[in-house]
Amino acid sequence: MAPQHNAVLPTALKTPAIQRLTNKRVVLASASPRRKEILQTLGLSPEIVPSKFAEDLPFSSFDDIHEYPVSTATQKAVEVYQRLLTDAPDDPPDLVIGADTVVFTHALPSTTIEMEMGVQQELLEKPSSKGDNMRMLMDLNGGVCEVVTGVSLVYPILSAPGYEIKSIDERTLVFFGDNPDHVLKAYVDSEEGLDRAGGFAVQGRGNLLIRKIDGDFYNVMGFPGASFFKLLDILVEDEEDFLAI
Repeated sequence: MAPQHNAVLPTALKTPAIQRLTNKRVVLASASPRRKEILQTLGLSPEIVPSKFAEDLPFSSFDDIHEYPVSTATQKAVEVYQRLLTDAPDDPPDLVIGADTVVFTHALPSTTIEMEMGVQQELLEKPSSKGDNMRMLMDLNGGVCEVVTGVSLVYPILSAPGYEIKSIDERTLVFFGDNPDHVLKAYVDSEEGLDRAGGFAVQGRGNLLIRKIDGDFYNVMGFPGASFFKLLDILVEDEEDFLAI
């Protein structure tokens, strides 16, 4: 007998999507405590199964850089879906959620040429050291970066290959204040930003460096909750068999 599942918390809004998720096996393919926290805040407590995908897609192979986190999120979700299906064919997942958040530099054009040709954006990984963290923050200081989260959903369907993938990307601009060097150094010394893409944590002391945010705050933390639930609503409305197999 398959175990019982229910990721929907009593605090969840009683939307059609939430009702469709009731008593379903919902899995988050991520070990991120921030993503788990955001989903729980919004009424969903998924099973946590971190993906084993290596996250080594070549960034240079993407013509549209915003497809990079979407592709990584897809690979994460598919890997977990296939692994769980293999490990427990009698208890397959109903929905696997994959997510990947990246930070790009200099999102806004500052010259006429940049407005016409576009701005060359660079990917900011996690800093490799305090010195690297300081370099990142000095580059971002007084400027703007773009935070992009790709979210991919994998769920069963009757036709080959046996699952469907739906993906979105959410984009948020983060504007940094003109922070003096001693503030940047103090933040680097706190080491809070060392395990964060871009070298800062907007929900922590890194918030002191930020002037304003244009977009979803949760997206900067790592998961765009509003867009995720909107995608679920669209799938419930457009696909009769969504989560009904």
